[in-house]
Amino acid sequence: MKPPSFRLPRHSLARHHLEGSIARPFHTAPLPLPRPRLRPRPSALLRPRQHELPPSSCPPPPPLRPFTQTRPRAAPPRPQPADDPAFKSVLDNPPELVRAGGRRHGPGLIVLALIPLTALALGTWQVRRLGWKTELLAQLEDRLVQPPLSLPPRVDPAAVADFDFRRVVARGRYRHDREMLVGPRMRDGEDGFMVVTPLEREFSPPSSSSSSSSSSSSPDGDNTTTNTGTTTTTTTTTVLVNRGWVAKRLRRQRDRPEGLPTGEVVVEGLLRQPWKKNMFTPENRPDKGEFYFPDVQQMAELTGSQAVWVEQTMEPGLMEALEMQSKGIPIGRPAEVNLRNNHAQYIFTWYGLAIATSIMFYMVVKKPPTDMSRRIRMNKEWS
Repeated sequence: MKPPSFRLPRHSLARHHLEGSIARPFHTAPLPLPRPRLRPRPSALLRPRQHELPPSSCPPPPPLRPFTQTRPRAAPPRPQPADDPAFKSVLDNPPELVRAGGRRHGPGLIVLALIPLTALALGTWQVRRLGWKTELLAQLEDRLVQPPLSLPPRVDPAAVADFDFRRVVARGRYRHDREMLVGPRMRDGEDGFMVVTPLEREFSPPSSSSSSSSSSSSPDGDNTTTNTGTTTTTTTTTVLVNRGWVAKRLRRQRDRPEGLPTGEVVVEGLLRQPWKKNMFTPENRPDKGEFYFPDVQQMAELTGSQAVWVEQTMEPGLMEALEMQSKGIPIGRPAEVNLRNNHAQYIFTWYGLAIATSIMFYMVVKKPPTDMSRRIRMNKEWS
């Protein structure tokens, strides 16, 4: 009887077993699967195997070293001071008494004693300065309440100190061609300049008849013209007027035409002493038109006027001041005394420092001694 045939997949494992059992019906064990043939690597073909290497190419193993441990060597004994026959200990020499009970103070204590004395002297000096400044402010305030004084044609610069902060009135014409800007100066957080303009004044006092005409001038800013036929004498004098503050953006005259009045004007202000330059202010440079502080004598020589300084005063309201600032009209200062009086703070500072340093000096001098009331200085030769 012919066994039935089954068509299985070509590469099926069941087909392999079935064909083997049909070909050999008396062999019950399945045929082993064929092993796939592995291709050797190219590097393995070129590299000899380990058992094929010659015995001379293998390095010999290192010899075994016995376990050893090194012990630290003992340091040689250090020489002792007692080994020297000439050695003397602290017990061999009698002790030297350095201090018993009291304290030794150096030059630092002298400096500490001078500090409260110096502070006390400076505080007393500030008390005198406070009295002088209070009297000066009262005198200046009294001058402010007096009626304005008409500024005479000629002012003696030596007498200006007796009329400091005195209200004056002057009439004349501004010489804008000789205008000077002093600055920079700050006002309400904005940068600007002080406008200083010479004020030219003319006086016509009564004169007697004469048969000649003459004209003369003086270096103090006085010009005198005399006409004989009409018996008229004209005297022209010039003073420096600090008109006030203008913004930096309006420093040029063409940008502020409303701030350049023409014709005769009336100026009311304060007669002030010449300013004093401090060590931090740079020097003026008139050749470049740069003025950092109002040097009255220098400006008077430059413009041909008297060394007289007048500060124009005004008290504009808020809206009026803003309008003047926008138009470039100089804003004058208020009629008040602006001198500082901080001497009371200086008195408190110096006297407080004197009290504090006096307490420190007392604590250093009267400090109780420690438990060891005696200190012994050991022999310097013993170490």
